[in-house]
This record gives sequence, C-alpha cells and structure tokens, in this order.
Amino acid sequence: MTSFELRIRAETPCDDDAVEQLAADAFGPGRFARAAFRLREGVEHEHQLSFVALMAKESGAEGNRAKEKPDGHDDSDEELAGSVRLTRILVGGKPALVLGPLIVARSRKNLGIGRELMHRALVQARREGHRLVILVGDYAYYAKFGFEKVPHGRITLPGPADPERILYCELQAGALADTYGAATRYMQ
Repeated sequence: MTSFELRIRAETPCDDDAVEQLAADAFGPGRFARAAFRLREGVEHEHQLSFVALMAKESGAEGNRAKEKPDGHDDSDEELAGSVRLTRILVGGKPALVLGPLIVARSRKNLGIGRELMHRALVQARREGHRLVILVGDYAYYAKFGFEKVPHGRITLPGPADPERILYCELQAGALADTYGAATRYMQ
C-alpha cells in the first residue's frame, strides 16, 4: 500500500445511500440491466460479507460522505473510497455467493483499494463457511484473487452475460464439481 490512510470496515445500512451513489457514478443506469444485478435485485446483500473503504476527505470534497455509525465511530472526516458486496444466491439449487459490485471511486483508482476490499470479503466468506463465489467481470483482474472462468454452460445467469466473463472462486476445494445450473436469487 502507499502512504495514505485507508480504513476498511463492514458495511452497515447507514452506508447504503453513499454506496448507491458510488455505483451510479461508476456504472450509470446501465447497471440495472446487467445479469449480476438481476441476481441481486430485491435481495439484501450480506452486510457481514460486504465492506466499505474509507479515506480522509480530499480538500473541498462533498462527495460520498460517510456518516456516524451505530457503533459510535464518527466517519465524518472520511469519505467512501470503495465498496464490495456479497449476496447469497443459488446455483442449481445449491447455496453460493455473487460478488458485486466492486466499486472504487474514480479519484481513488490505482491505490490498491479494490485489492484490499476483495481480500477482506473473500477471507470473511471463507471464514463463515461459504463454498463458492461467482461474478461477472474481467478475468485478467479477478484471476489474482483465485477466480477462474466457469466452463461454458455450467452456470447460467438470468440475462445476457459474456460466458468468458462468468468467473468463480472456490472457497472450499471442489465446490464447483457438484455445482451447475441456473443461478437464481436466494429468497428466504
């Protein structure tokens, strides 16, 4: 990491507005049509597996301000620099997680924030006993976190997605071996 101070913590409901604004800035309205969004639509993400990155505000910044949290920590001198969310889904009726969105503020790119968020989310998901994470994204970026391309046709998504961009990461060895079929929303 470089010489800036970065604080990563679990996301709370107080972060929702700032994270949504960051997503709108990063992906625009087209994000609602993406296959991964359709999996998450109407399903609450897992707060204990979702994280935000906070950094000292840039001078004059009025952007995605963090708020005081229920734990009493005052984030008012910090702004949201990034976010990662994990949401429960089913793949062929078996539990899995979908990762996304992973977002880093434009002004904070190339500082390693995405890497730190990914590491924290995957470690926590593994710690909690989850078996498999899927995402739709750039293989060249996500391979460094252990993601591989899903074999063609093994997992289908609710909407168009380039099969070369459907990736998986086994949190438990062999998790993909018995997992195949349609990825669907997890409804309790």
